[in-house]
Amino acid sequence: MTLHVNKKGVRVLGIAESFLKTKPLSRLAGVVMRKDLRVDGFGLAKISVGGDDATEGVMKIFEGLERSDINALVLNGSVISWFNIVDLDEIHEETGLPVISITYEESDGLEEYIREYFPHPEEKIDRYRKLGPREPFRLKTGFEVYARTLGATAEETKGLINSFTLEGKVPEPIRVARLLARSIQREEADSESD
Repeated sequence: MTLHVNKKGVRVLGIAESFLKTKPLSRLAGVVMRKDLRVDGFGLAKISVGGDDATEGVMKIFEGLERSDINALVLNGSVISWFNIVDLDEIHEETGLPVISITYEESDGLEEYIREYFPHPEEKIDRYRKLGPREPFRLKTGFEVYARTLGATAEETKGLINSFTLEGKVPEPIRVARLLARSIQREEADSESD
């Protein structure tokens, strides 16, 4: 499937999370956004902090939206909610759509931290290694991001990220999803303390 990033009607599902290490569950938020930056839908899910259910959470959001007009998924990282690792291959296969996972800093990897924090780290390390390397992309804003991409070329990936990034390095669907996830996480924490 070719990702037509120049079409006006391109829609992406941006997914981001918010979590507190002191709470067992984190919030995932998904925002459907058109290329003209109009928000066109929301979805929510809960996943476990430090668990292994991130992929299911992403799929719950996607399937719950019941949309056939989403052109790509853009994730705010592949390792979320304190080492809950997203299986990008599974999401790509299940949805049939390009999947782009974006991070914002160079890194030597996370294996040493997984070994440090988890008593039986082998499965998490295998899932982490399966993600593969990230590719750097210089954006029109002058910032550099790092992406893992399935189902789109490097040129399509860069074009899509640039289309949805107004300033800085965070694409708008991810920025709005992150704001939504944080707001809901905060609201839940406040209601627990009442």
